[in-house]
Amino acid sequence: MDRTDRIDHAPRVPRQAQPTGTAEGPAGGVGVPVDLPDAGTLARRIARGEASATGTVRDALAAVERTSHLRAFTQVWAEEALELATRIDAALARGTDLPLAGVPLAVKASEGTDSRQAQALIAAGSVPIGSTSVPGPGTEWKTWGRTDAGPTLNPWDGDAVPGGSSAGSAVAVAAGAVPWATASDGAGSTRIPAAWCGVSGYKPTTGLLPARDRAGLTVGGPIARTVADLELYRKVVLGARPAPPPTRIRVAWSRTLGFNDPDPEVAQLAEQTLHRWARASDAVEAVDARVELTDPADSWFARRGDGDVQDHDPVDRRNTRALAQLFSGFSGADLLATPTTPNPPHPHSGPGEVMSVGFTWLFNLTGHPAVSLPAGRTRRGLPVGLHLVAPHHADAALLSAARDAERCAGPAT
Repeated sequence: MDRTDRIDHAPRVPRQAQPTGTAEGPAGGVGVPVDLPDAGTLARRIARGEASATGTVRDALAAVERTSHLRAFTQVWAEEALELATRIDAALARGTDLPLAGVPLAVKASEGTDSRQAQALIAAGSVPIGSTSVPGPGTEWKTWGRTDAGPTLNPWDGDAVPGGSSAGSAVAVAAGAVPWATASDGAGSTRIPAAWCGVSGYKPTTGLLPARDRAGLTVGGPIARTVADLELYRKVVLGARPAPPPTRIRVAWSRTLGFNDPDPEVAQLAEQTLHRWARASDAVEAVDARVELTDPADSWFARRGDGDVQDHDPVDRRNTRALAQLFSGFSGADLLATPTTPNPPHPHSGPGEVMSVGFTWLFNLTGHPAVSLPAGRTRRGLPVGLHLVAPHHADAALLSAARDAERCAGPAT
């Protein structure tokens, strides 16, 4: 009998789903609340009896209401979430082991609670409180979120988009409604909104989770406030243990990957974060690397059904071979570092000619694991990210390094 059977807490279809958000109201500078515990801390408090699942979920629902002007959620499942939290409290009283008991969870609307990642988190005791926004039709760019009340707002600046397509998930985490949320990434859809909302997002090695699209490009992953929560996700969803702290990491920095032309301020913030990490850590050596990869745009669109895939196989193989040489060849790099995006969060009118996925979508084609970490804010106060990429299946080492970067580089937002 599994945990779900023991506490009967599989989520039900909401009886009266509540649309959130208002048609007006400033976003305000919500940012990341300093007093919001991460998922791991909440789970430990509830396990020790210092807090209840019901009280924790009730607090999360109140936070959703306080931040509803940001329009992170398309539906809120208040009644169902509180019922589930009550059952979890009863299960804990009987001695049931639930490692995520009572931890509030937001789920990406396009995935819901049926994805493997959501089911694993819920089975461990996490409580889904609502679905988060994704882009609607009508734009080629997918760095925004749609709700019935209007577009999802970036919590740092309501005039800017939050990134996408996991738009609402990133906003819900950044605004303090939940400690973490499910996301999915087919071209950067976990990493980009994490970067633009000042939180962290992890794309696992392709193949560790079932692909979310026929092309095999989209993989599930979490958006969270701390790297510890990314590692907790990996433990619960993928059954993998964290790696010990790194003793030696060689990080190759590339400002362009050979084909991007990033905004100078965005690139500078990411590079400064990398060097701040290297200066503060005994384990890290940051080096400039001549990385000359090929723009994957044509290959990506072909694999999504807009062209002949075979025509672009040589490009994919060339990029994969170049990355293998970077990680195991003369340079001996353990990680590759870039800006997460070539641009800062753009206005709701669109990004112009810039491809916001310029640094991310190549790794959906090659399958490498990657993480975006906060890398400070622009002069306008808009968050950007530092993007770290590791060899295939080096997810544990990637997140161990990210944890060291988080510790050493300090708060970047």
